[in-house]
Amino acid sequence: MPTAHEAEKQHTGPAEADQPPSMSSHAGAPAAPSRNPCCLCWCCCCSCSWSEGRRPAWRASGESKLQPLPSCEACTPSPEEVQSWAQSFDKLMHSPAGRSAFRAFLRTEYSEENMLFWLACEELKAEANQHVVDEKARLIYEDYVSILSPKEVSLDSRVREGINKKMQEPSAHTFDDAQLQIYTLMHRDSYPRFLSSPAYRALLLQGDPPSSHEA
Repeated sequence: MPTAHEAEKQHTGPAEADQPPSMSSHAGAPAAPSRNPCCLCWCCCCSCSWSEGRRPAWRASGESKLQPLPSCEACTPSPEEVQSWAQSFDKLMHSPAGRSAFRAFLRTEYSEENMLFWLACEELKAEANQHVVDEKARLIYEDYVSILSPKEVSLDSRVREGINKKMQEPSAHTFDDAQLQIYTLMHRDSYPRFLSSPAYRALLLQGDPPSSHEA
């Protein structure tokens, strides 16, 4: 009878219509959380479609822009330049070949992320396009600041809180305090070990006259 059929439709229709879109499919496969709204807090839990949609392109461009340093491994620094690295950490870090050698040393100590973070911050500070700054800042946060990242750098709570506030409106200098803290960490902790490492001593020996190796 039509009245019973209509009554059944009137019972089921509104119940389905009242359910919000993100909660409407519990019976089938579990639905992934909605990724349409982009979260405003750039903490480790943030995973929005805005960042995921642009991650591959920017990660690829970021890696390609940070690769010129390893190319310095093909160049041989002069003996004077290698010796100057022992004079100060600043001289080491201002030398492309020095940064490359130091980065290789950090890799052996499983702390290469410190140099990668410092380099990423340098690249960010050189960027003038605000849209690019926003995207690169988000990637730096996800790669080196998020507690979920395998490349997380060691930062104190004060610096982390400052970054979280600045990430609401990222700028080219969002990570300045963090960059300085990691620079200081590398200077005090890794740099002295680098100078006494076999890798650095080998570089010093490369300055010997070629005749001493050809004899």
